[in-house]
Amino acid sequence: MKYEPVKYFSDDEVERILREGTYEECCILPISVGEYSGDWKYAQDVCLKLMERKEDKIKANAILGLSYIARNHGFLEKEKILPYIERELRNNKKFYYEIKYAVEDINLFMNWNL
Repeated sequence: MKYEPVKYFSDDEVERILREGTYEECCILPISVGEYSGDWKYAQDVCLKLMERKEDKIKANAILGLSYIARNHGFLEKEKILPYIERELRNNKKFYYEIKYAVEDINLFMNWNL
C-alpha cells in the first residue's frame, strides 16, 4: 500500500462529484471535504448527502469524513448525523469496524458518547 495525500477538491468539483462522480471520487470526497473544507457545515452536508448513496464503502467513508470535521473544526450537528450513524452501525456489516473507529474519534473530538 502506498501513501498518497488526500486529494483536494474545489467547491465546483465537489458539486460535480455529488452529481455525477465515479465510485472512486465518491469514496475520497468525504475525507477530502472533512480535511480541507473551511466550512464545517458545508462539509457535514456533503457527507450526509453521500450517506444517501447505496454503496457501503461510500457511506462508511462519509462517517470517516464526519470524524475529520470533528477533529479539524470541533463542530457537528448531533441531531442531524446521529440517525445516519446509527443506521450504518446496524446495517453496514462490511465496514462496521471502520465506522466504529470513526465514531470513537467523533466522540473524542466532540466530547460525546454516541
